[in-house]
Amino acid sequence: MTDQDLASRAPESDSHEDTSPSRASEDTGPAISEHCTTDRPTPAGEAPTGETRKLGGINVYLSKPNSYPSNPSKLLLLLTNGAGFKSANNQIQADRFAKEGYVVVMPDLFEGDPAPNSSAISEAEAQTSSILDIFKLKAAETAKSFLIDMWLARHTQEKVMPILEKVVHACEGEFADAVGNGGGIYAVGYCIGGRYVLLLASEDVPDQSGWTRTQKQPDEEAGEAQGAAKKGPLIKAGALAHATLVSPEDFQSLKAPVSLVCVENDPMFPDEIRIAGEDTMSGLQLEHEVQVYPGVPHGFAVVGDYDDPNIKQAQSTAYEQMLKWLNEH
Repeated sequence: MTDQDLASRAPESDSHEDTSPSRASEDTGPAISEHCTTDRPTPAGEAPTGETRKLGGINVYLSKPNSYPSNPSKLLLLLTNGAGFKSANNQIQADRFAKEGYVVVMPDLFEGDPAPNSSAISEAEAQTSSILDIFKLKAAETAKSFLIDMWLARHTQEKVMPILEKVVHACEGEFADAVGNGGGIYAVGYCIGGRYVLLLASEDVPDQSGWTRTQKQPDEEAGEAQGAAKKGPLIKAGALAHATLVSPEDFQSLKAPVSLVCVENDPMFPDEIRIAGEDTMSGLQLEHEVQVYPGVPHGFAVVGDYDDPNIKQAQSTAYEQMLKWLNEH
C-alpha cells in the first residue's frame, strides 16, 4: 500500500460528517476518528515547499522561513495526525508556520507506518439501502476498526516518545540559533500529535500507554532501558487542536503554557476530559487557554478544503489562535 493510499482523501461532507470513533464499542479502549487518519482535499493552488530529510536519525519534513538563517527564527515542532509527515496537507500546515518565522520540524512519529484509512468505502456505497451492500459496508468498517486497533498497538507512547526525544536533541544541536532565539522549543500538535504536545510540556511523562492506558514494562527496543529520560518540560510552550487519546493524567504534571483548540461534542476529546484538564491546569496555576468550536468536525483545524464557509472560518480562527499563542510566548 502506498503512502498516498494510506493518507487518503476524506469524504466531501463537512459538518455533517460522521465523527463517531473507529471502534463501535465505547468500552473496548480509546479510538481515533477517520478525521485523524485521512486528508481533506488539498486547497487549490497550494503545494508543499519544504524538504524531507533525516534529523537525529529520524525522518522529518523541514520547512524554513525564506529569510533563515539571515534573520532570527524560532524552532517549532509540528506533531501530526495519523496521516503522518508525508501528508501534503500536513506539510502545507508546516509551511504556513514557517512563513510566520518558524523553523518547522515535522517528525515521522510512526516510522513510515501512517494510519490505515477509510477510503475503501465510497460515498455512494455508504448511501446504499441494499441489505447486501449494507452488510458489506459493516464488514469493511469492522475490518477498518481492527486495522486501526493494530496500528495503535504499534505506535504507543513507549515508541513515540523516544522518537521525539531524539528529534528534540538534534534540533538543539543543528538549530541551536533558532532554539536560542526563542528561548526554547515550541510545539503544535493535531489529533494524535496533540497528546504528545501535552507530554512534551510536562515535567514528568505519565507512565501509560497511549493505546491501553495500562502500565507497561520498559521496552528496550524503544530505548527506555537505556536510562532515565530527560526531565521535562522539553518545550517552552505548546498549542494543540482536537487532541485524541488524552487522559486526565496527561494534565497533571504540565509545566509549559498550552493553548487548546477543541471541538464541541467531540467523542475523541470528551467534555469530561476537557473539563478535568481545565480544572487541573487552573489548580496548577498554569497559564493556558481553551477555545471550543461548535458546528465543526473533529480534525477541522488541519489544512484541508471544506465547502462549508463556517468550517473554513473556524479553521482560520483556530490557526490564528495557535499562532498567536506561540508568538506571545
